[in-house]
Amino acid sequence: MNMKILRGTIFGGIAFFLLGWLIYGILMMDFSMANTNQCLNNPNGEMIWWAIIVSNLLSAFLLTLVLKWSGAKVTLDGLKTGAIFGFLFALSIDLGYWSMTTMFKSFGVLLIDVVVTTIFWALIGLIIVLLWGKEK
Repeated sequence: MNMKILRGTIFGGIAFFLLGWLIYGILMMDFSMANTNQCLNNPNGEMIWWAIIVSNLLSAFLLTLVLKWSGAKVTLDGLKTGAIFGFLFALSIDLGYWSMTTMFKSFGVLLIDVVVTTIFWALIGLIIVLLWGKEK
């Protein structure tokens, strides 16, 4: 595996976990609890740790591949590509939830989730490009 992809996956996976904890676990927690259907969540906030770690690494791998394929070279490329990918990803997933579940209590909540997720993925894209190093 290319070292750039490996570094992007590892640093991106760590960033997904830490920023996810900050954004969704702290900053957005009260908003999410009040505006989404909580019946999907594990009881008492229990997490399956191996699954969250693998999920973060796979998300980072996916974004790292997209960044590499797009030719991202500077942090602004990571920010823009991460934002575009995050927006499309969040909108597709959230509209799927909207169409088949009662997860979101209003369409406005769905839109806020898309905006927050877009910013989240943009920041991760910036971090990956910043930390994956230059090709030799």
